[in-house]
Amino acid sequence: MNEIKLFGKWDTSEVKIPSKGLERYVALKPTFVPHSSGRVSGQQFIKSKMNIVERLVNKMMKSGQGRKKIAGKFIRGRGNTGKKQKALNIVDSAFDIIAERTKKNPVQVFVDAIANTGPQEETTTIIYGGIRYHQAVDSSTQRRVDFGLKYIAQGAFHNSFKNSKPVEQALADEIIWASKSDTNSYAIQRKEETERIAKSSR
Repeated sequence: MNEIKLFGKWDTSEVKIPSKGLERYVALKPTFVPHSSGRVSGQQFIKSKMNIVERLVNKMMKSGQGRKKIAGKFIRGRGNTGKKQKALNIVDSAFDIIAERTKKNPVQVFVDAIANTGPQEETTTIIYGGIRYHQAVDSSTQRRVDFGLKYIAQGAFHNSFKNSKPVEQALADEIIWASKSDTNSYAIQRKEETERIAKSSR
């Protein structure tokens, strides 16, 4: 029997997670197509058992940021909402670009990017005696993975919005930059900003 490879091309069994703490939250169970048909939805913390590539695909199924801005822009009309096959094709094409440019397993590059983009600490709001102030707190490992996925998807949207660059290329660029901790990456910029704010609130 042939090995089960992601999209029929990439072996996830050889991928190494750079941090021991991330192993519980970065699921790399072998699968041809990262699509669970909602079998793991509706349960608290069950997302950590979902294939990490499928979680990226789900993040790419957004139409925009609502009233919020991404790097000063309102991102609108990405056209992926509810269209999982389209999002799967975007991620598949992005992984092909990553493999061609880095000569590495794109799943390994993606896992390295997640490890680099999750902030180690953030701030929370505390109300004491009617006074509201921010206090630095350590980020849990699961939140680090959540933030990493969110920032990578937002970076791809930001780089392709009102731009001739296709979203596949933008996603590939974002993952490669993030895996190298390059400050060209939107995700790395957001991580550093979050940690800088937390540092000032200690």
